[in-house]
Amino acid sequence: MSEHDQHTAAGGHGDTVRILVADDHTLLREALCDLLRTEPGFQVVAQAGNGEDAVRLAAEHRPDVVLLDIEMPRNDPPVTVRRLLERDPGLRIIVLSMYDGQQLVQELLRLGVSGYLHKSTGRETLVSAVRDGDGGGGRTVTVSVSPASLRPEPAAPEGVLSEREAEVLGLVAQAMSNRQIAVRLGIAEGTIKRHMRNIFAKLDAVSRIDAVNKAVERRLIRPPGRLPAEPRLPAEPRFGAGPRRGA
Repeated sequence: MSEHDQHTAAGGHGDTVRILVADDHTLLREALCDLLRTEPGFQVVAQAGNGEDAVRLAAEHRPDVVLLDIEMPRNDPPVTVRRLLERDPGLRIIVLSMYDGQQLVQELLRLGVSGYLHKSTGRETLVSAVRDGDGGGGRTVTVSVSPASLRPEPAAPEGVLSEREAEVLGLVAQAMSNRQIAVRLGIAEGTIKRHMRNIFAKLDAVSRIDAVNKAVERRLIRPPGRLPAEPRLPAEPRFGAGPRRGA
């Protein structure tokens, strides 16, 4: 019997909900932990500031619930969710994020997260989501995001980019790095990498330049503007030489 099963059999889950909080914003994370500690039956067992630490600490502390921010360093949300659930299929993961893009919300729900909450959600909704499933009786999914995030995404014709993918590739065409694009759009760098993988697959591209060229040819994005010319260095002075003839 595993440590997690032994803890369940001993009645630990019935008395206390053990929580791991993963968020890279220290003040927000600590404030959230303080809020959770005021609730009877809640115990914060660990805190993480990036995706890799979230997976490591979940394996070490065996929480019942992981509150997971997706906009963290070293965190590709689908990969992190898969790794957490592979190690503990009974773990309940509740995403708590400012980002509720349709594609990512639906992907993470399909992977098996127990909730997806926008950070603007109220305290009662959060506490209820953490408590749901505490008594067993099957999987409960709590979602508090924009209605558009839950609408079925229409199937795009083969090779056609989604609105977000076209936006990302348009910024790639402006010679921006993944990190710069992530900052511009206010999303995680891992999310940009995931969009780029999808773009490469849809366009059968082998490089960023190849993807931009193919997208421009198919009129999926606007042609990039002319990049500013590299600054020319001043010519080295010629000592002892007069002006050249014919200059």
